[in-house]
Amino acid sequence: MDIKRTVLWVIFSMSLLLLWDNWMRHNGKQSMFFPSTTAQQASKNASASATTAATLPAATTANAASSVASAGADAAVAPVIKSEIITITTDLLKVDIDTIGGEIKRLELLKYADSHDAKKNVVLFDSHGDMTRTEETGFFGLFKGTKEVPVPARTYAAQTGLLGGNYPNHKSGFVALPGPRSLDGANELNLVLESEQAGVKLTKTLTFKKGSYVIDVKHTVANSSAAAITPSLYLQLIHDGTKPTSGGMFSGQTEFYAPAVYTEAKHFQKLSFEDIEKRQGKADAKPDHEIKADNGWVSMIQHFFVSAFIPEDKVQREIRTERVRDNIYSISSVIPLGSVAPGASITSNARLYSGPQESAILEKVAPGMELVKDYWYFAMIAKPMFWIMELIHKVLGNWGWTIVVFTIAIKLALFPLSAAGYRSMAKMKVVTPKMTALKEKYKNEPQKLNMAMMELYKTEKINPLGGCLPILIQMPIFLSLYWVLQASVEMRGAPWMGWIMDLSKPDPYLVLPILYAISMYVTTKLSPAPADPVQAKMMLFMPLLFSVMFLFFPSGLVLYWVVNNVLSIGQQWVINNKIVPPEHR
Repeated sequence: MDIKRTVLWVIFSMSLLLLWDNWMRHNGKQSMFFPSTTAQQASKNASASATTAATLPAATTANAASSVASAGADAAVAPVIKSEIITITTDLLKVDIDTIGGEIKRLELLKYADSHDAKKNVVLFDSHGDMTRTEETGFFGLFKGTKEVPVPARTYAAQTGLLGGNYPNHKSGFVALPGPRSLDGANELNLVLESEQAGVKLTKTLTFKKGSYVIDVKHTVANSSAAAITPSLYLQLIHDGTKPTSGGMFSGQTEFYAPAVYTEAKHFQKLSFEDIEKRQGKADAKPDHEIKADNGWVSMIQHFFVSAFIPEDKVQREIRTERVRDNIYSISSVIPLGSVAPGASITSNARLYSGPQESAILEKVAPGMELVKDYWYFAMIAKPMFWIMELIHKVLGNWGWTIVVFTIAIKLALFPLSAAGYRSMAKMKVVTPKMTALKEKYKNEPQKLNMAMMELYKTEKINPLGGCLPILIQMPIFLSLYWVLQASVEMRGAPWMGWIMDLSKPDPYLVLPILYAISMYVTTKLSPAPADPVQAKMMLFMPLLFSVMFLFFPSGLVLYWVVNNVLSIGQQWVINNKIVPPEHR
């Protein structure tokens, strides 16, 4: 049947396209579907000064601009404070804060292992020059060894400070007040940092809570000078634009970095470092995101993780993205604090989330935060799919068995449609001689042939698309599940059983791809043979091709297809022996 052959070729072509795209990303090439981050490499001098060079957002007024420009000179008059790293440890985080600027320079997630080295934890905020790391080598669990892999320079930090005058900023010296540096059984702890410049005192209070990836950030500005001041507070994330080293092809570990903005008016806006770079030096270039709002948040996202500054709601702020220096970019919220009279003070509260892209957590942090999970164009299917899988997981507690049960549920839901499709395929085989006779009779009259074929379908009660519908419906499910596995940190490092220790990575011993090939072959042999001999050969050849591609797919996705095929074998037996009449078999 021509339509089914077309559908099969479309499926096969889409699979090859996905394979080719991930091969390109795996080898550092630009994706056909995703915006790539800039591949510019920061110089070693820039890397060495990554956390000390000026990174203040551009000022909105001439007065503010001159104040920022003079900050370095005024700092020379201020008392010299030695840089000290304060380390705060909770049950989830290990955070390093520099007393120079009160900058969060390093943030380690204690519950998530690094994708390249399971003995280490994931580190979000970090700054270092060019370095190397040790990685395991081998081919699907064979010929194991190690090799040194270059790691490019990294700059990623959270900075805050004041604009609009000679005020403390992220280059100023702060004094850390005494207090606990580890939770040690407590529910929360505070780190208080103080800095004073020209009669203006800035107090930063960072509050860390048990069981939370949210850091409360409170800024209190006290005016001890003789005149009123009108400072603005900036909450800024900086990141280098260097493309990260990629994970394995189809491993679910393809990494990326990108700034993003969310406001109620324009919702989620994912940006790129390239777009920020293109605006550099162009006075008339407008940012491709919301620039003013009284709600929302700014963030830096990467695969599986996100950091976001969330100011108070209904507080006016300006949203800025810019190139700070060579290969370093920033995204920030700038909040006018209004006039502060002599002897008065003002407080601004915000939150910093830095952690995994877990849907259940993100939904509670801020409106729209769950949108950082990128399901590509399949969000409408992937989101409810993942919601159902979460409900199953709450009962089973294992993501592998969750996929198995989810597959069974999908198969049961599609059984009536599959049965109808198999009936249609069986009938098509019976009427094939009649179709051949019509083609011969009207071989030079295509319009009459079409009319005759439609009449034949109507007489025999055959739906020409019946055999294709189960395949067409399963393809969106398959692709959506692929993106669920790609985007869901819940699957990252999630074991199933035995040799499958990470459902987001390929099967290390090829067991699932081999089982897929066997089950697909059996399913094909049990299905009604296509009338077209070319199509029949293609149906036998496709299991081998798909098995080769599945070597590189996340094992969770291959598990879905193996279970689906095993169920199809049982389903086909039921259809052949209980549903399809003997004359149509």
